Amino acid sequence: METEKIVIDWTDGFNGLLQAPGGEIEISETALKPYNLLYGALGSCFYATFLEIAKKKRLHFDHGRVTITGTKRDEVPATLNYVKVVLTVSNPSNEVQIIKSAELGAKYCSIYTTISKVAAIDLVVEFE
Repeated sequence: METEKIVIDWTDGFNGLLQAPGGEIEISETALKPYNLLYGALGSCFYATFLEIAKKKRLHFDHGRVTITGTKRDEVPATLNYVKVVLTVSNPSNEVQIIKSAELGAKYCSIYTTISKVAAIDLVVEFE
């Protein structure tokens, strides 16, 4: 199965415009950088998967936020060695089922699984 196609046009060194079917973003030292994009891909894939599971379970909440941090190895290539994904959910209908849905979201998110092949990933679910 083919994935999405993107195009990045580069000008004047590390200044690029990423164009995708749904929009475009700037990539540069003063805009989005590669790890911003990687963490954004991880966060959006995980959240979309979690949301589908939560909807199937008829769970409700007011707001969700995904915060991602990580560290890279010192040796070359400096791949990720640790990633922390924090899902914060406000006013959930069922905290236990939200946690289970988040765990399933991590299990079935393809980008989460891909990154887990090179890095340890911790998933934390918080409520507010």
